[in-house]
Amino acid sequence: MRVVIAGAGSVGRSIARELLHNGHQVLLIDRDADDVQASRVPDAAWLLADACEISVLEEAKVQECDVVVAATGDDKANLVVSLLSKTEFGVPRTVARVNNPKNEWMFDESWGVDVAVSTPRLMTALVEEAVSVGDLVRIFQFQQARASMVELTIPVGSPYIARPLGEVTWPADTVLVGIIRDDRPIAPSRDDTVEAHDELLFITTPDSEDELEQMLSPSNRLPRGADD
Repeated sequence: MRVVIAGAGSVGRSIARELLHNGHQVLLIDRDADDVQASRVPDAAWLLADACEISVLEEAKVQECDVVVAATGDDKANLVVSLLSKTEFGVPRTVARVNNPKNEWMFDESWGVDVAVSTPRLMTALVEEAVSVGDLVRIFQFQQARASMVELTIPVGSPYIARPLGEVTWPADTVLVGIIRDDRPIAPSRDDTVEAHDELLFITTPDSEDELEQMLSPSNRLPRGADD
């Protein structure tokens, strides 16, 4: 897979190293990168230029890549890179970094963004996931599918403890994709049962999140927005 990464800061370089380690081809674009930064990822190709310019993306042969990652520290630049990559070069997939959570609403398909990754929101979700029992925590949102990966730790007293999963009817557009028990992942089957303190991972839609939380943890809290 060929990947172009706009932004060679710490985030962009980290992504590049992981992709290179997994055997992919990587081109890093950064107008401020110097020889010191380039030496930190010597196996990547480098282009010292402004990725927001069409001529630079042409030079990078973005139209021949599989994924463009907009990983700069500037949300405006990340949106421009995503939009140009999608509309001008027909890149199959774009991934954009969101630096300011207030700008998340713009990072969607209208700006050419297939996947938006908000580091502050992801860190918040991981903190909540680590300490919350009975609360539905949104881990990741898939932009194009209008679906999310969510997690809920089963509280003691949940009505679904010890019930075979084959007997459980989940809310609409909701799929149980995994169970984490005693730090070990389990692929759920119809015969498996849920235990207290299991971490359940679901793919679901925003319309079904409240129903799912109330179903598994009915006494834990009011529906979202009810106490606003």
